Amino acid sequence: MLGAIWGGSFLFMRVAASDFGPIPLVEMRLALGALILLPFLWQTRAQFTPRLWLVIAGIATINSVIPFALFAWAAERAPAGIGAISNAMTVMFTALVAFIFYGERISARRTLGLAAGFVGVLILASGRVAGASVWSAALAGTVAALLYGVGINLVRRYLTSYPPVAVAAAALAVAALLLAPLAVYTWPRHPVAAASWGSAALLGVLCTGIAFVSYYRLIARIGAMRASTVTYLIPFFGVIWAWLILGEPPTLTMAVAGALILTGVALSQQRPA
Repeated sequence: MLGAIWGGSFLFMRVAASDFGPIPLVEMRLALGALILLPFLWQTRAQFTPRLWLVIAGIATINSVIPFALFAWAAERAPAGIGAISNAMTVMFTALVAFIFYGERISARRTLGLAAGFVGVLILASGRVAGASVWSAALAGTVAALLYGVGINLVRRYLTSYPPVAVAAAALAVAALLLAPLAVYTWPRHPVAAASWGSAALLGVLCTGIAFVSYYRLIARIGAMRASTVTYLIPFFGVIWAWLILGEPPTLTMAVAGALILTGVALSQQRPA
């Protein structure tokens, strides 16, 4: 279910991004997601010191504001499946950042997985849909996945001693506040279609707020390693929803790239021997 929800986020961005523009759409996503999670933050608000809020603001910029904007920007320019497939690189970038900056061991198998993933990205970026190049969207999605990888490592090192759902709520709320001035400045001056309003609402409420709660509860029940296998399902559902609802069929390039990236994800999730 979580894979289907997060896969649907790329569909909703594809529908709403052209009407709202990336920044206003991301602002709605952050604000609505924060509202859903606010009760969890309120219960533990005494633990959040001014210094902690500054740390959260920095991490939220890396882990939410910029990646969300990049994926929304990509959704204006390429089929939803492009963003969903490139998002799967997050797992590999998490391992790579941990290796480069924090000295975590990286096995030969993980190295092979990283190589397979990067080849997959190159293939994805080389593809064309309806005669148009999608390299810019694939690049934006890959940079967003890299930032997710950086953000996940920062969360692990600075925020793990705090309630995770409350931290997620705080991060979304701070990110929404940071982005609000730019969102107001770029807010669309034209009428926005009802489908775009609905997609933006579902993106914030379902794909951000409710999905975060579900994910953290899943981690509590089955552990982080097993919960992270949702990564394999997001590209599948992202492509399927775009095909069924938007009529954006998967291409051979997307299939080959997706297979390589998910193979890389599988290999990179193996713990060092």
